[in-house]
Amino acid sequence: MNKVFLLITIVVYFLISNISFSQVELAPPTHPVYDFLKRMQLMNVIHDYNSSSIPISRHQIADYLKTINENKSKLNSIDKNILKDFFVEFEYDVNKTVKNSYGLLNDFNLKEIFNDQKQKYLLQYTDTNSAFFMDANGNISQRNSTGDSLGKHAITLGEVGFRLRGTLYNTVGFYLRVSNGQKIKGDTADINMSIETYPKLKANTKYRYEKKNYDTYEGYLRYATKSEWLALTIGKESQFIGFGYIDKMFMSDNSVPFSFIRLDLKYKALHYYYMYGSLKGDSLGVDISSKNIAAHRLDVNFSNKFRMGFFESLVISQDPFNFNYFNPVSFLRTADYNSGDYGTRNTGNSMLGVDMEVQPLNKFSFQSTLLIDDLDFSTLFNNVRDGHPANDNRFGYQIGGLWTDAFTLPSVTFAIEYTRINPFVYTHRTNKSQYTNWDLPLGHNLPPNSDEIAVKLTSYIYNRLNFKLTYQHQRSANRIILNGDTLIANYGGNIERGDGDVVRDNKFLDGDRVNRDILTFEFSWQPIRQYFLDFKYQYTLSNLLYASKKYKDSYFFLTGRVDF
Repeated sequence: MNKVFLLITIVVYFLISNISFSQVELAPPTHPVYDFLKRMQLMNVIHDYNSSSIPISRHQIADYLKTINENKSKLNSIDKNILKDFFVEFEYDVNKTVKNSYGLLNDFNLKEIFNDQKQKYLLQYTDTNSAFFMDANGNISQRNSTGDSLGKHAITLGEVGFRLRGTLYNTVGFYLRVSNGQKIKGDTADINMSIETYPKLKANTKYRYEKKNYDTYEGYLRYATKSEWLALTIGKESQFIGFGYIDKMFMSDNSVPFSFIRLDLKYKALHYYYMYGSLKGDSLGVDISSKNIAAHRLDVNFSNKFRMGFFESLVISQDPFNFNYFNPVSFLRTADYNSGDYGTRNTGNSMLGVDMEVQPLNKFSFQSTLLIDDLDFSTLFNNVRDGHPANDNRFGYQIGGLWTDAFTLPSVTFAIEYTRINPFVYTHRTNKSQYTNWDLPLGHNLPPNSDEIAVKLTSYIYNRLNFKLTYQHQRSANRIILNGDTLIANYGGNIERGDGDVVRDNKFLDGDRVNRDILTFEFSWQPIRQYFLDFKYQYTLSNLLYASKKYKDSYFFLTGRVDF
């Protein structure tokens, strides 16, 4: 008993002794601070920022903000005001003070609710060993659609929730965000439109079947050492992986968060992480008992101008837990092949990836990404095995450029990106281990057997008003031929269906061809700190070349939200 007590004491001492006076909880990956840090990286204001693995801790963000503040003479007036706003929002992370914040339940004062100079919380508490912040948030969103396939619909949604975050003993961070959404006005057809225009609502079973409510949450515990050379995160939060400037190939914002355990190790220019998580999946519409993902990535900052990343993932279905995949230092494809009897194992969907970013000139950067879903050198150049189509080699790739202060306009960022995803990429022939979560792609939003050229313009009119304009031209093809329930042919354009991949020789853009032109306009206005008005409009022209038809669709969201 004494030995056990001694061991526990040593572990607790290790966890709390390295006091670094830092907030180790993460800033959500959709936070606008990441766009600001990226622009500062391109302007050579900060040098070691790597945007290929998000989110990062508030402590790291605070260090970057300090560096930017020390070099603010390089900033234009809009960026200086944006920095000033972030210094208020991240005040405790930067200075360990709360002079520019207000807690409603700490000292109730209705006048402070609309204070434009302070960061407002529902409750705040800090002492030498801990920091705790609680926020309330809510929104009302009006969503309308018109068009040939969407139809004319309108729905009003409301959502309220709260968020808790903080750090204990400067090493253990915690985070919880909970919300409940409600259909205020609309019928079943309007609900279907809301899911079509915002696919993440697919992940709310209550909303899809009860046609009324939806609930969301993220939450985690995170331990990090001083300087964060080691961190362990357990919970549920979004993760963005890859250098993509408009959409990412490895892990993106196209799906909903999933639960995971993640280990991060950092040493100088190296950052390695391993993650094991649980996904929601089905097989041709039928729920499967379990679906998991293991992934790891190594980021290398060779210099301030050149970075590379190496990525591997494996999606495992109908195997609740297996220590073969839980090894943080392994080759996942080999682990899958050696995890059991042939025929009952190696049913996982493995992928490899490599990406790099080069910053040849001030304010410019370029990135390229290669995704390898399957690779067989023996059929790489002839695609034939035993006289039959092999289709063993499946690739996706992306190349893009980013330019800030574009066209000599301050605080304007221009991105251009070409993406190609070959047939059957992200799919799996079992129809169980596809690279999805809740039927939503974990990677790029393009379906397989598609390509896209996209351009995006982002600008701040002033520090509290920004807009985004995105144009995408997509080419896609797909066809599935059935005889009853028997598959005759699959052209590889449906991420949910990977069977039949060796029935015929796959050719890019074979099948029922569709071209899409998509124009999206968004703006976000913050007239008073933490009070927002958001607007999104999207127009889509779909040219169904195989049927000689064209569909025109559009929708808009108008959302008022409060976050404090």
